[in-house]
Formats: sequence, C-alpha cells, structure tokens
Amino acid sequence: MDVSGMSLGRRRAFDAAFVLMLLGLPITTEYLAIAFVHYDAALVWPDAGFWSRIEAPSWRCAGLYVLWVAFQAALFHGLPGRTVEGAPLPDGRRLEYRLNGLAAFGITLAVAALGVASGLVPASLLYDHLGELVSTMNVVVLVGAIGLAVFARTQADASERRLNWIEAYTLGACRNPRIGRFDLKFFCESRPSMILWILIDLSFAAKQIELHGRLSPAMGLVVAFQLLYLVDYFWFEDAILTTWDIKHEGFGFILAWGCMVWIPASYALQPLYLVGHPDPLPTLALVPIGLLGLVGFLLFRTSNLQKHRFSSDPMAPIWGEKPEFIRTEQGRLLLVSGWWGIARHVNYLGDWLFGLAWSLTCGFGRVLPYFYPIYFAILLVHREWRDARHCARKYGADWRRYTERVRWRIVPGLY
Repeated sequence: MDVSGMSLGRRRAFDAAFVLMLLGLPITTEYLAIAFVHYDAALVWPDAGFWSRIEAPSWRCAGLYVLWVAFQAALFHGLPGRTVEGAPLPDGRRLEYRLNGLAAFGITLAVAALGVASGLVPASLLYDHLGELVSTMNVVVLVGAIGLAVFARTQADASERRLNWIEAYTLGACRNPRIGRFDLKFFCESRPSMILWILIDLSFAAKQIELHGRLSPAMGLVVAFQLLYLVDYFWFEDAILTTWDIKHEGFGFILAWGCMVWIPASYALQPLYLVGHPDPLPTLALVPIGLLGLVGFLLFRTSNLQKHRFSSDPMAPIWGEKPEFIRTEQGRLLLVSGWWGIARHVNYLGDWLFGLAWSLTCGFGRVLPYFYPIYFAILLVHREWRDARHCARKYGADWRRYTERVRWRIVPGLY
C-alpha cells in the first residue's frame, strides 16, 4: 500500500487505523484460542471473566519459539535447492531465491517424530500450551517488528524513506529486506508459520487420540487436507514469488504478524474443535465433504498451473486448444482461455471451496469452526477488488476489454 502520496489528513487517518490494528489483530487470536479451549468454540461475548483466561506469554515459550524460528532459518539458508529469480523490481533488478521448502518440511517432521518417539517431547505439547504459545507469538512479533523497521530503513529506497515510523513499522520500511542473500520476507511468508501450522494439527490429532483412544475419521480427513495444502504449497514454492505480498507489499508488522501468528493461530481451528468433538457427523457424510475438498483443490491447482504455463509459454495448449489472450499496450498478455476464460480469479473459488471442506468436517453445531472460510471469503473479495483496481489503472481500455470478455470475477454466474 502506497501512502506516501496521500494528503496529511488521510495519512493521519491511516496511521490511526494502523494503531487500532496493532491492538485488534492480536486480540482476535486471543479470543479464538479462549473460545475454542474454554468455551467449546461457542460464539460468546467477551466479558471480564472471558479475558481473565488469557494465558500470559513466558520467557520459556519465547525462547523455544525463537529457537524454532532459528532452526527454520538454518534450514532455509543451509539446505540445497533450486535457485530461481523473482519478479523484476522497480529498478529492474531480479532477486534470487533458493527453493528448499519441501526438504525443510520433511526434515522438520523427522525431527519432531524423533522427539516424540524418544519421549523428549509430548505429542500433545502444542495443544497443552496453545494459549501460552499464541500470547508469546503475539509479543515476539510485536517487539520483533520494531527491529525489523529499524533494519529495513537501512535498505529502503527514496519512496520508502518517505514513510513515517508508524507506517514503516506497520506497512514495512522496505519491500525486500535482506541479510546478505537471506530474504526475510520470503522466509517469514512460509517457513516458521506454515510448518508450525501442520505441527499444531498433528498435536491436536495426538490429543484426540490421548482423550478418546482413537483418531476420528473427521480429524483424519481435515489433517490430510491441510497436509495436502502444505505439500502442494512447497511443491510449487516458486509460485509464492508471483504473489502480491512478495511483489508489491512492504515487509512490516502487518505482513509479519499475518504470516508468523495469524496462520498458526487461526488455520488449525477445525482440528482444535475436533479434539473435543471427534464425530460431529456420520462417517458417510464425510464422503461428499471429501469430494468437495478434492474438487476445490483440483480447481485451485489446475487453474494456477494454466496461468503458470501460460506465463512460461503463451503458445502452450490449454484444454487441447491454442490459448486466447488480450495483448495490452504495455505488452502484457491477459489470458482468456481455460479456467481463466470462465472467471478472472477462479483459483480463488477453488481455494475457498477447499477451505470450506475443512470446516464442514466439524458439522453444524457451532459457528466458530467456520471462521476460516468466512474470513477467507472477505479476504478474497477484497483481494480481487484490489487487483482489479490496480489493473484498471495500469491497463486502462485494455482492462475494460478484458472484463467485457471475462465477466465473472470469482464465482461464475454469481459474482
């Protein structure tokens, strides 16, 4: 988000909004942890008694969390992997990135399994200390973002140096802060957060086995779905480099917190609910839910592959036919074939359907297990609106031709 060109009054309004976000975002994760653990995932009004259940951060947990991040950083920096170039920067440079996420994930799982098998680490550790972990992650990122802002200022370009300290802290003082070849944003975008999310899932599954003596089909399905999501994420790790966050956003508190805290604290809510509700639906009901999840995943993956292959080779066939596209004045090709001729962001629809299937495994007894698809729908609609506004400014009449050709934004026939 570029705020440097805003009027003084509007920038002050944005700064006030950022300060509110610094308070509101961590409170949201605390609310979710308390509601799921202490109120059986009920949507309750947070009175004084509710907030008294917040678990304080601890130095022990902070030390372990920092050690976790350091371990992932060592894997990120030290493991071999394919080296690729990112998107061109405003000055024309292309940064290099090493892709080794799948190897890092495999090594992490092996180390975790060894720790559990040896008795050094209880399998349910992350479940048993969930509230403490959420509070600690919030504090570590809130404080760590101060150091990030100070460091990133040293690498900021002229436009980024026009940000005041509130904006530099929240939005990021630099788009791509690096320590040598170690890209801080790319690292935080995936490694500590995404891998921790799956370890939390597995800890919740272990707790269900501890309490009920078995792994329920619903828990098995949702953990398998989320494991598939992560393996796919790292298998196509180079796709991360084409996302809006990597290409355009500065790296400050908002993005760091979203990656480091929001993902592990909110993406595992369905397994958390299933710890205490192992069988919210008949087992046969999981069959259509599983099919819905697979349809969503395949729609998400095949549409993204079409776009990726088209970017690499605009003449590569799509659905057995030569692809159609609109060429902009800037020379950019806007794909209007395959899934991308049906909706402008049909990949968003697939991603959302996959996430909806996660929540459907929890049945219909509570609203909060559906927090992820509700939040994600809002996020995707906003993301599509932001992208459309950006493209309309960039491509002008060519973008209008494109939207006339591809009418639907995300959901064909509906939106």
